[in-house]
Amino acid sequence: MSITRRTFIVLSSAALGSVKFRGVLGAQTPAAAPVGKFEAIRRNVGSFSGRGGTIGWLVNKDAVVVVDTQFADTAKICVDGLKERSSGRVIDLVCNTHHHGDHTSGNAVFKEAAKTLLAQARVPALQKQFTAATAPVPVVANSTFDTVWSETMGDERVTAKHYGPGHTGGDAIFRFEQANVVHMGDLLFHELHPRVDRPGGASIQNWMKTMSEVAKEYPRDTIYIAGHAKPGLPITVDRTALERLASYFDAVLSHVRQGIAANKSKEEIVGLTALPGFEERASSGTVLTLTGVLTAAFEELTIK
Repeated sequence: MSITRRTFIVLSSAALGSVKFRGVLGAQTPAAAPVGKFEAIRRNVGSFSGRGGTIGWLVNKDAVVVVDTQFADTAKICVDGLKERSSGRVIDLVCNTHHHGDHTSGNAVFKEAAKTLLAQARVPALQKQFTAATAPVPVVANSTFDTVWSETMGDERVTAKHYGPGHTGGDAIFRFEQANVVHMGDLLFHELHPRVDRPGGASIQNWMKTMSEVAKEYPRDTIYIAGHAKPGLPITVDRTALERLASYFDAVLSHVRQGIAANKSKEEIVGLTALPGFEERASSGTVLTLTGVLTAAFEELTIK
């Protein structure tokens, strides 16, 4: 998983323009074979770590459900592993937590093995809007919902909920009710500076509110699956990780508001090198940085 968490953003839909460069590099250095890791969490629910955002899964005797699809190579590994765990059963439902390529680029692979592909109503349009003109047409959900969706899958009840804009404009969380496991998608970056996708409809203020609301909404023993985590940390956490992210956003917004009130320039405000109280939160690449979050916060608070 450390490879995934350090490099996923470079390989996401926002970085597809580097294909030519990677092709030249690949001619000199053979690419490592993709790997994947299945982990059980609770009551037939588990996670899959590969190349991209964390995949969640449910396998019981009457249903197979998948949340997020990563990229095509590790999606194939995940599909094959789920077939082994389900004695070859067709996947009943594949869900996308949001539109980013490191969570949806495996849709085409899963679609061949699945009955239904589900996402929040804004996700298909966002996938199409932010797919490079030279890239293949994205495979999008054939079933969507606005705010809440729920269905019984064997002996498990799966519920999806959209809380409004957060990491993007179309985020949804997926809860396995009997297992009491919630897949947060990229609404939860565990001890990583998050990506705030303003062009995709993000809102730090509502994201902060969502983290507090979700932490209060579900039982204390709920297990949450993070979309990404700091290298060396687990992708399954308890509610304290959500509360800490809400506090992080509160500190970000407070810093930016204070800077604006003091008539500081944007450069001065976003130039903060460490956020007090959150100095250990990690950066990844050029996107998952404190500067990126502060810039997004400044724009959200000043651009009408």
